[in-house]
Amino acid sequence: MINDLWYKNGIIYCLNVGSFMDASGDGTGDFPGLLRRLDYLQGLGVTAIWLMPFQPSPMRDGGYDITDYYAVDSRYGTLGDFVEFTHGCQQRGIRVMIDLVVNHTSDQHPWFQDARRSHDSPYRDWYVWSADKPADAESGIVFPGVQTSTWTYDDASQAWYFHRFFHFQPDLNTANPHVQAEILKIMGFWLQLGVSGFRMDAVPFVIAVKAPGQPQPVEQYDMLRTFREFLQWRVGEAIILAEANVLPDTDLDYFGDDGDRLHMMFNFQVNQTLFYALATGDTRPLIEAMDATRSKPATAQWGNFLRNHDELDLGRLSEDQRQAVFAAFGPERDMQLYDRGIRRRLAPMLRGNRARMELAYSLLMTLPGTPVVRYGDEIGMGDDLSLPERSCARTPMQWSTEPQGGFTKSDKPYLPVISRGSFGYQTINVAQQRRDPESLLNWMERIMRMRKEVPEIGWGDFAILGTGTPEVLALRYDWRNNAVLVLHNFADTAREIALDVAAVDGGSRDLINLLSEDHSHADDSGQHHIRLEAYGYRWFRVGGLDYLLKRSDV
Repeated sequence: MINDLWYKNGIIYCLNVGSFMDASGDGTGDFPGLLRRLDYLQGLGVTAIWLMPFQPSPMRDGGYDITDYYAVDSRYGTLGDFVEFTHGCQQRGIRVMIDLVVNHTSDQHPWFQDARRSHDSPYRDWYVWSADKPADAESGIVFPGVQTSTWTYDDASQAWYFHRFFHFQPDLNTANPHVQAEILKIMGFWLQLGVSGFRMDAVPFVIAVKAPGQPQPVEQYDMLRTFREFLQWRVGEAIILAEANVLPDTDLDYFGDDGDRLHMMFNFQVNQTLFYALATGDTRPLIEAMDATRSKPATAQWGNFLRNHDELDLGRLSEDQRQAVFAAFGPERDMQLYDRGIRRRLAPMLRGNRARMELAYSLLMTLPGTPVVRYGDEIGMGDDLSLPERSCARTPMQWSTEPQGGFTKSDKPYLPVISRGSFGYQTINVAQQRRDPESLLNWMERIMRMRKEVPEIGWGDFAILGTGTPEVLALRYDWRNNAVLVLHNFADTAREIALDVAAVDGGSRDLINLLSEDHSHADDSGQHHIRLEAYGYRWFRVGGLDYLLKRSDV
């Protein structure tokens, strides 16, 4: 068994407590409800649950505006309920990760309220102030169209405060050693309650020096080493998964040349080019992105995802590439957000096309790194574009055909359950798909189980093989004398490719299909001829059945 670096071969499942399952009947999901669904998540095959923010909050930004880092919002339960949940996860071998939102607080947080009352407040320097409005107040806006400035005047303090995000989220002055110490204290608190890791929000902003008139961001990368050392001291297996949408040439600054900073980062570069490939069939930019993000320390890992709880950010694509993705998946203005992304869920983006959805999730499971799945995507949940901004893709989980999709007994859930159209809960729900052997849910269970049985993807080195066509991506992984080959056809028509035996395994003539009986044997000329149907995919074990004899060292 592989006990070290559990995140290298894990499957992470992201959920919002308020959207998952309501046990109290008040219309909002809670920890007792989530506890009831742990057996479902265990059966699905997830190895870690990532929770979006659940601390007390005015909920002006989906909980990312926190007023108390050491408590559970009463809507979701109590600290005791949280501990019962983490204990239930431990019983089932599931680790718990939580959002660590320390770039900013809510403007209702006691720290900020104290800081704005007096210039002599001990919390004054926990935030970033300016006597005059900085000249660059309109630059660096994160939410174009709904945010107009990064500085806001506070009447009580008679000064301007900095906020990278919304005006009600004042930035913490993370260069202040007292703030850094508080961040470690927050991590230590939740580690003590059973947490195994943190998804750190907005990491480039967390480590940036914040001051009026700062012309270029100055990152404090040593802060990341401090975080890691603290985790290793407190709980050796605990990790940080960073939200850091940065260019590949800075990846090692975040991971650390020796792997002494971040454990994991989301691979935004691959994510954006992946959707370009899904939209156009052209895998070449995706291949370039995988090559550009290849270098990382041995202990580091990429987190791969299709859709997350935010918009699909296309800011790293060229204008032509971005417009191609918009045209394919978000052609209408209300499907787009912040002039850079698409706010839809995956299933409606792909028009519910089962073949394309399987292609996308097969690719997610076989890209270099660890897959991160979002709640509801395993059943193909849709979105509600009548809801504002990101809320459209954060609707309650659809469990059954019962009223409100079985999510709550209340007539008024905190967000409407999708009830109309082809993605309504009457059609898309867990209960029906559990009973259908050919459902997307049962397919997802099988593909996730197979992913955990192929550790070469999480641990091994990868090579991109030439296929003679830009629509077909061929990846080979090698680890501990074992190898796998995965193929994906992004075209809407069939493609046939030829692979030399030498390119596959230096002489092996057998490719054993891990998902069906469609194995491949090389012809007399030493080539494998493989026909992939439209949006087809294959997972092969290289070298024939003798690989079973080699797996005793896994």
